[in-house]
Order: sequence, then C-alpha cells, then structure tokens
Amino acid sequence: MLELLDLSALGLMAGAAFVAATLLPAQSEIVFVGLLAAKTVDPLALFLVASAANTAGSVVNWWLGRLIAHGGVERLPARLRPDPEKFAKAQRGFERFGWPSLLFAWLPVLGDPLTFVAGTLNYPLGRFIGLVLLGKAARYGALWAGWMTLA
Repeated sequence: MLELLDLSALGLMAGAAFVAATLLPAQSEIVFVGLLAAKTVDPLALFLVASAANTAGSVVNWWLGRLIAHGGVERLPARLRPDPEKFAKAQRGFERFGWPSLLFAWLPVLGDPLTFVAGTLNYPLGRFIGLVLLGKAARYGALWAGWMTLA
C-alpha cells in the first residue's frame, strides 16, 4: 500500500511532468532524477506516473491546437496569437516529417509547439497519444537507466 510520502512524491512528479509538457516553461527531469536519488518511491511507479502525466500535458497542447484550428487563430487575443510565419513554418515542418516527429515531443523548446501544431492539423488523438507516450517514456527510461549506472 502506498504511504503518504509515496503519494506526495508521485503527486509532485505528476504535477511537474504535466506542467512541463504544456506550453508553460518548466522541467520535470530534475524532479524525476531527484526523486530517484531520494529513494522515496518505487522507481517503476515514478516512471509510469512521469510518462503518463507528461503525455497528458501534451494532450492539453493538442486539444488547444484543435480549438484554435476550429475557432481560428485570428479569434485569439492579439497577445496570445502565435507569430503567423513561425506558426506556418511549424505546420509545414510537421506535414513534412509527419508522425515520426511526435516521437520527439519530449525535446525542450521544440516538443511543446510540435504537439500544439499536431492538434491544429487534426492529427488523430489515439495515434498522437501512442507516439507521444512512446517518446516520453523512452526519455524517462533513459534518465532512469542513466541514474542507475551512477547510483
């Protein structure tokens, strides 16, 4: 049975991973490795929570992209509108590289806008979740493996 400390650690991880995957600036890797090092929670549970929460944050980006695609970027307040040239460039890039690019949704700076653009282009949600989860789980798996070699 999970103890309160375990639940707190997993909640912290979920929050950090979720926010880090949205368009807000944040990092979850430090929290992940810090909790691994603290040995306060089962590493497998930490890995599963981080991967799922980080993917859920990307789904928020996809959903926002879908809303904007249906409502039109021009309906957003001016300060929230993406730069038209950068937005068009991002859409062309996604169309050029297609679904494999979603495996890299974990990349800093590029990953969050990529998931947003996938939503604007109506990329199927089920495939989106599968690809994004695979990439994000691979990243957390690599961090976990790296930590284990150092521990």
